[in-house]
Amino acid sequence: MSPRHARVLLVSFGVAAAVDLVFLAVGFTPGHLVAKPLLMPLLAAHAVVRGGPRLLVAALLCGWGGDVLLLSDADPAFLVGMASFAAGHVCYLLLFRRPDAPHRPPHVRGPSAWLGGAYVLALVVTVTLLWPDLPAGLRVPVAGYSLLLTAMAAASTRFGPVAGAGGALFLLSDTLIATGVADWPQLPRPDFWIMLTYAAAQFLLVSGVQGTLGAHAASRAAYGEMRSTTP
Repeated sequence: MSPRHARVLLVSFGVAAAVDLVFLAVGFTPGHLVAKPLLMPLLAAHAVVRGGPRLLVAALLCGWGGDVLLLSDADPAFLVGMASFAAGHVCYLLLFRRPDAPHRPPHVRGPSAWLGGAYVLALVVTVTLLWPDLPAGLRVPVAGYSLLLTAMAAASTRFGPVAGAGGALFLLSDTLIATGVADWPQLPRPDFWIMLTYAAAQFLLVSGVQGTLGAHAASRAAYGEMRSTTP
């Protein structure tokens, strides 16, 4: 397919996300039930047309599974949905650690280590605070999921600031969900803020991964061409 198809799919994702957010803002639940399941398939199709890695597409489709399952309020659906998102984070982690992934230059490795430490601190503080207020049956699953999510968010910085921002927003979005499960005070229309940060997170992760891999491939190709023409 042509780049035009990729743009159409991306615009369709943006329109579906905007419509879903409007439905959430006005409290129109039936519209949200229709719009939300469209988001990740459209973004995944965009990634496929752009020639994105299979792990990226798999991560998005796992997110779609979680999206659909979390439309139900039943506890079993919540646990299976969380497992689907966890599988997506595993896909992202494998993608961020693949052998041909770009390597951090030496001058950013120090700040990256500090950022990793900040993520670990955020994980420990958040789980510690949430633990007493979570339902007993969800404490261990939420803690394990939080560990995986934090690892994904920290690893996303390897693909640059855009993907890193996506990982951070994903962490924020799921933290908002966890505070709701713990019955903490919420912002007005909490589902609006959850979907806003989630849709932005997935978009930034896709953009960051595709942009970084594209630039990395172009750089390697240029280097190879230079080597081939050097006497």
